[in-house]
Amino acid sequence: MSMVELMATEDSAGPSEAAKPSRAGEIRDFARSELFERTFQEGMELVEETASYLDGDGRRDSKLLSRAAALAYAGESMRLTTRLMQVASWLLVQRAVREGDMTPEAACEPRYRLSERKPDGEPSHPEIPIALVEYLVRAEKLHDRVLYLDRRMYLDDAPEPDANPVLNQLGMLEAAFRG
Repeated sequence: MSMVELMATEDSAGPSEAAKPSRAGEIRDFARSELFERTFQEGMELVEETASYLDGDGRRDSKLLSRAAALAYAGESMRLTTRLMQVASWLLVQRAVREGDMTPEAACEPRYRLSERKPDGEPSHPEIPIALVEYLVRAEKLHDRVLYLDRRMYLDDAPEPDANPVLNQLGMLEAAFRG
């Protein structure tokens, strides 16, 4: 066995499977983390604020809109509510893992994953109240952060280690002198 092959074999062996933290452990650790606690708090507060707005000031604001703007307002508020319910559902699954009501393995099921959102442009009507627009922006940012966490914890494989450039060069030199 050449020196390059020996070094490559040692490099690719890496830590044993037992030494690698399991995905379940990562999920459980996240559910117990301060990051999760802050994200959960922010998500639930946004859900409550949004519901309060839509039932109060938002309802009053929507009655002042033209017919076309009121229709757009209804569509935007549905989109906002749907997005927030998806985020809240994901957060509640993580809390269930933290509290032992759900196993991390069960939380990995696709039905608990957060779905990608289509990039949203401007609100569908220029008369939409600024308060609703602000809630839409906050919900999009929260969704994107939670989606990132979801993908990192559940779907993305651990990053492959970068190839060792020294071993690559040694391999090319060895191949050149053999040929």
